[in-house]
Amino acid sequence: MTQIVQVTDLTKTYDGGFQALSSVHLDIQQGEILALLGPNGAGKTTLISTICGITRATSGQVLIGGHDSVSDYRAARNLVGLVPQEINLEPFETVMNTVRFSRGLFGKKPDPVYLERVLRSLSLWDKKDAKIMMLSGGMKRRVLIAKALSHEPRVLFLDEPTAGVDVELRKDMWDVVAQLKANGVTIILTTHYIEEAEAIADRIGVIAKGEILLVEDKDALMTRMGQKSLKIELSEPIDTIPDGLGTYDLDLVDGHLVYTYDTRTERTGITGLLADLQKNGLIMKDLQTRQSSLEEIFVSLVTDAPQTDTHDKADAS
Repeated sequence: MTQIVQVTDLTKTYDGGFQALSSVHLDIQQGEILALLGPNGAGKTTLISTICGITRATSGQVLIGGHDSVSDYRAARNLVGLVPQEINLEPFETVMNTVRFSRGLFGKKPDPVYLERVLRSLSLWDKKDAKIMMLSGGMKRRVLIAKALSHEPRVLFLDEPTAGVDVELRKDMWDVVAQLKANGVTIILTTHYIEEAEAIADRIGVIAKGEILLVEDKDALMTRMGQKSLKIELSEPIDTIPDGLGTYDLDLVDGHLVYTYDTRTERTGITGLLADLQKNGLIMKDLQTRQSSLEEIFVSLVTDAPQTDTHDKADAS
């Protein structure tokens, strides 16, 4: 697959010596949705701002569509749309004028047909003449996306696009993102909502202390690092795990057994466990399995990674 964004050995050090990004390497594939996860101060917003040319890197290189983000800034920036965390819109301006003005900033000729298509895709067409101040928070976020799409970018960065948005509207935004991908737009989003990444991303990137810990296909990541647990509901709850079951990775929860096993191994041990239950006089009533969530995998990845302090002024995410 073609790489639309290539980040090579990117470093950002602020005055005073604080290093927000450390030798970041990242390739983003054309047409994919990449979710970038990381704790507060990890460097997510700094990375996006640097790729988009808002923040100047200390060293390293960013190529967007083959254009260097420094030496060929205008061509690179024209390929990128950015939806920031903060809602910073002119409150007394209309939706249409706001989007039309953003298109003009990139030197694009007027194209009312295209702008209508963008607004309709974001369910904003009936609000085109409404002033920004009259819109809900969710609608204002949609206007931010419309502004970012106004100049027809090939890459769209969404920095915490559903922050502060209720669950129902968040799912609507997921549908918007899916539609943008269907239209050929490459999407990179940062998010605090793990279920958001789990629901819509093709690949997952994890960043901590300014370093990329991994970038991997979402399904492959969950298969490789995920564990399954088997809850064994007994006919009679027990107080302690019998000695005869001591070789198994068992926990006792509310008088019932929970067995954790690795999905990658050839043998899960379940057959032997069920046989040994009977040998130890336990009668099974029901079985339930569950897969580790992406959130659990994320927590396990960043737990041992040192956290940055809040000195990362450019990264409030």
